[in-house]
Amino acid sequence: MSTNYDVLLVGDYFCDLIFTGLPTMPSLGSEVYGTGFDIMPGGSFITALALHRLGLRTGWACDFGNDIFSRFVLESVRQHGLDDSLFQLHDRPIRNISASMSFPQDRAFVSYADERERLPLIPLIEKHRPRCLLFPGLCFGTAQTQWATATHRHGGLVYMDCQHTGETLNTPGLVEMLRGVDVFAPNATEAMHLTSAATVEAAVARLAELTPLVVVKLGADGAMAQAGARVIHVPAISVEALETTGAGDCFNAGFLYGYLRGEPLETCLRCGNICGGLSTTARGGATAAPTTTEVEEWLRRYPPS
Repeated sequence: MSTNYDVLLVGDYFCDLIFTGLPTMPSLGSEVYGTGFDIMPGGSFITALALHRLGLRTGWACDFGNDIFSRFVLESVRQHGLDDSLFQLHDRPIRNISASMSFPQDRAFVSYADERERLPLIPLIEKHRPRCLLFPGLCFGTAQTQWATATHRHGGLVYMDCQHTGETLNTPGLVEMLRGVDVFAPNATEAMHLTSAATVEAAVARLAELTPLVVVKLGADGAMAQAGARVIHVPAISVEALETTGAGDCFNAGFLYGYLRGEPLETCLRCGNICGGLSTTARGGATAAPTTTEVEEWLRRYPPS
């Protein structure tokens, strides 16, 4: 019997090596010591766990190998009771590793990922008919367009984050993909880079010409969205940020929590800000991802727009 998922998440696991308490970023020929270090499951694990805690039925299409990093994240999946039915297990290494140099205001990564063929997605979309197909990063091409078309054919929406990328709107195929996305959710830096705009507002306006709903994460300044000519800004919640890895992933989960329930756009942004903000209060992006009860409690005392 197939499961009709609320969210079909398409993204790699990562094993995050997180350095905190750094006095400065390292530079060539120098060495710096941090005061904190953790090894945490990362990548799309963060989004999957954040969605799970919010009660959204989530299928995560992901590849794992027989290496120590895969085994570490798989153990965390089992500990948290995540759905693993869409995993592909390989008898060889599938190593996805990120070293995160994390500061309260932002972070930088050094990453590595083994190459492999991707899991066929059309059969999963046809079988499970997700309400939302969630891309945790910018991707485009013939296959991705077909995935979006299949999702729309069954009445689902396509939500795409951006993540750091060197691409711009001049990259062949990118504009065409964004026209097939229902919600595009970069952060401010990513939006300005993609569009070559001088301001966040100009970047959002340009992206809104391509995608029905553009949601931009502004970090400590909250989030803004544009749908057509309508623009909304919602301030962030006030928290003591410890580590920012995965904040954008948790924002996505919170936004979808509201959006799939049919909440007003302002409420969806508040849900995203709550989940993204709370995730920064502990090391590891998913450690402090809130439950439904916590989100609803924060909504009742959210600062006015």
